Amino acid sequence: PRPVVTYIVDRNLNPTNVCITDCGFCAFYRRPDADGAYVLDRETIYEKVRQTAELGGRQLLIQGGQHPYLKTEWWCELVSDLARRWPEINCHALSAPELDHLAKLDKRPVEGVIADLKEAGMGSVPGAGAEILVERVRKIIAPKKTSTDRWLEVHRRVHEAGLRSSATMMFGHVETAAERVEHLDRLRDLQDDTGGFTAFACWNMQPDGVPEQEKYPERTTPAVYLRVQALSRIYLDNFDNVQTSYVTQGLEMAQITLRYGCNDFGGTMLEENVVSAAGCFNLQSIQGIERVIERAGFAARRRNSWYGSVDERDG
Repeated sequence: PRPVVTYIVDRNLNPTNVCITDCGFCAFYRRPDADGAYVLDRETIYEKVRQTAELGGRQLLIQGGQHPYLKTEWWCELVSDLARRWPEINCHALSAPELDHLAKLDKRPVEGVIADLKEAGMGSVPGAGAEILVERVRKIIAPKKTSTDRWLEVHRRVHEAGLRSSATMMFGHVETAAERVEHLDRLRDLQDDTGGFTAFACWNMQPDGVPEQEKYPERTTPAVYLRVQALSRIYLDNFDNVQTSYVTQGLEMAQITLRYGCNDFGGTMLEENVVSAAGCFNLQSIQGIERVIERAGFAARRRNSWYGSVDERDG
């Protein structure tokens, strides 16, 4: 209701790119023994977080691949270490497929994984891995990934544990328009039950350089992106926040979406490795983001992971 657009000073932290899910639309991951596979050492991670803290960062978006050997204990030690050193920065960590993967590695219910990570200092969960929440689509683009029902179930358990999470949609590949609406419907139903989602974000498929690029010959147009954003604001009537995706769309298109239902500009993403692996290099400075928001006719305000203001201009 206010003429305000929020954003968060954050960094993407990808402690590993090793993944055994083999999604054909992902140019970021590597198999365990492949060239370029890595697990970051702690000192490298510290330096990345230190830089984020110096810029007033409030969030670390911590995601990696589904590593076959890094169990919940490893992630808990990392989150606890970072939360102790930089308590002002929230660990927005581990998507639903990653949490489900850890439960399988540990051979225990996902509720236990979530509880341990929460105790370690994880404050919220990102909405990645949703893609399109329709099984026909998932069997084509990500047959090894967590199913639709399981993705929703993990987020339900996250909300029941007292944590908030975000929700996403990656469209513009093999799905139909009706399946996009089915995706939104599943999210709205869960939000009616739990109220645990903070925001919704969507973006179109970035096909350049992905392993199965031949499956995605056509890009969606900017007009389709704007229609999907507008529809999501109308249909997701129980979501307070809709986030634009300047990283995939560029600043000009993101600016336009502020008149198509978006009230949040996402994160500064001081580092981004996943979509940039598919040829997207639209990262911007804090000043650049504020300038674009203000030129669109809105006041720019910094927020935290739970959409509370941390902006000194709000007192």
